[in-house]
Amino acid sequence: MNVVTLTDDNFENEVDASEKPVLVDYWATWCGPCKMVGPIVEEIAIEYSDRLKVGKLDVDSNQASAAKQNVMSIPTLAIFKGGELVAQQVGALSKTQLTQFIESNL
Repeated sequence: MNVVTLTDDNFENEVDASEKPVLVDYWATWCGPCKMVGPIVEEIAIEYSDRLKVGKLDVDSNQASAAKQNVMSIPTLAIFKGGELVAQQVGALSKTQLTQFIESNL
């Protein structure tokens, strides 16, 4: 599995301490658009495995991490470098849009 399950407990370790940039998918089980984005995020995780770490954070189970990044709507896709948020996109994206978002922020 190329996608890391993020939690309040491991967020700092997995994201802040990562050598690679990290794409975080903030989602919830009840969110329709999140279900559309999920498979795309998994494809991206495989295709970018050499340049990007990919994680998913369930906002219902991990409210502290979502609140810390001011995530108000889901799906939210965020890119972190060196533990710093460098870009954030709210709403469902096509694979083309997500690829462009990643490429412009790597």
